Amino acid sequence: MSEVLTLEKQLLTNQKEVKKTPVKKFYIETLGCQMNVADSELIIAMLVDKGFIKSDNPQNSDLIFINTCSIRERAEEKVHSQLGRWAKIKKNKPEVIIGVLGCMAQNLKQDILENRPFVDIILGPDSYRKLPEIINRSMYDQQSIVDTKLSRYEVYDGLFPKRKDGVNAWISIMRGCDKFCTFCIVPFTRGRERSRNIDSIVKEAEYAVKSGYRELTLLGQNVNSFRYGDFMFHDLLEIVSQISGVDRIRYTSPHPQDISDELLAVMRKNDNICNYIHLPLQSGSDKILKRMHRSYLKEDFLSLAKKIRQILPGVGISTDIIVGFPGETEEDFLETISVMEDVKFDSAFNFKYSPRVGTKASEYEDQILETTKQKRLEKVINLQKEHSIQRNKKLIGTTQIILVEKQSKMSLDHWAGRTDSNKWVIFRKGKVKLNEMVKVLIIDSKGISLKGELVSEEKLA
Repeated sequence: MSEVLTLEKQLLTNQKEVKKTPVKKFYIETLGCQMNVADSELIIAMLVDKGFIKSDNPQNSDLIFINTCSIRERAEEKVHSQLGRWAKIKKNKPEVIIGVLGCMAQNLKQDILENRPFVDIILGPDSYRKLPEIINRSMYDQQSIVDTKLSRYEVYDGLFPKRKDGVNAWISIMRGCDKFCTFCIVPFTRGRERSRNIDSIVKEAEYAVKSGYRELTLLGQNVNSFRYGDFMFHDLLEIVSQISGVDRIRYTSPHPQDISDELLAVMRKNDNICNYIHLPLQSGSDKILKRMHRSYLKEDFLSLAKKIRQILPGVGISTDIIVGFPGETEEDFLETISVMEDVKFDSAFNFKYSPRVGTKASEYEDQILETTKQKRLEKVINLQKEHSIQRNKKLIGTTQIILVEKQSKMSLDHWAGRTDSNKWVIFRKGKVKLNEMVKVLIIDSKGISLKGELVSEEKLA
């Protein structure tokens, strides 16, 4: 009898201790691409499921994470700056756990270990499932815990992300990259290509729609390289388009090599697939494209852009351009300008080449002067502004269906939303609410955005 009473007392004591244990708060900051955003949503879901509470302030958090990017040098500089600030938090509260996650953790773990010894956890993009377990270990172990093994199989099937309230849901459908462009670190930080189970993708898409998201964006390093069994990307896109309640579907980022006739046919057939394609050029010079290992030539790209516009009238086409790649002469640069003049992209993401340690291009000896890169970048930016304005003006006088996405930065009385061809439109709110689809008459082009007027304040179904 005394043994039973002793056991009961022990159980009561344990319950009191559990109640006294404060709930741990975590803060996560995300840098880089949409894949990182999607990964952070997965991480948040895992931690919340384990009883942790998300915080918006690192100062009052028990766990502080930064989900990193190694694609651009500037992103790495931001990480180091932030870690420097967080070192002060760690000094005042040694029990705080600081973690570096993602691509930079994968690529620069040794540098972090040597120069940021206060970092407790270093996890690569394929190790997030282990995070709750590693956190528990870190609470009792003062040694840094590192796990940056790349996987040929991890696609995070079975995990649903914890998203912010909003309009668009990012859905990762594949991970990694097999293209091995000489300027890109992704194959080394995110591993080889592998695709998710279609049923898992559909379940996540259905869950997002039930949660109120009207737009889905399918994500992958080379999203249209998706292959699961006999199913290709265009098959998946067709399947997702048939899900009840999906108003808009976008995808990013595709590779020109994998833009197929079947994909364009599926896009033309289904109205809820946005009439927009991101088509990364990188360079207009065959010599530079070959050095970049881009697997297409200038004429291939031009033919593809022409075909896209023929099959998808009114399509929006954006691109990526890198200037100052090693060995790029003035003539090579002018070839890029020539492609821009020929295609007249609707928008573009323009970059100066920055060497990434571990890539083939970083070893090239004929690097370009920074001043030359800057001049070329300015020329590309200015030319693209002209082309964006020209493309935008073609929509003046047309009525566009707009999905209301956010408050306009210009005025509290205006909403901002996109056409299905991915052009931003600013218009007066009226009685319209966020996440509603409305008809808007385009009346003017202001810089790279459009100005519109509501045709009717009635929302579309």
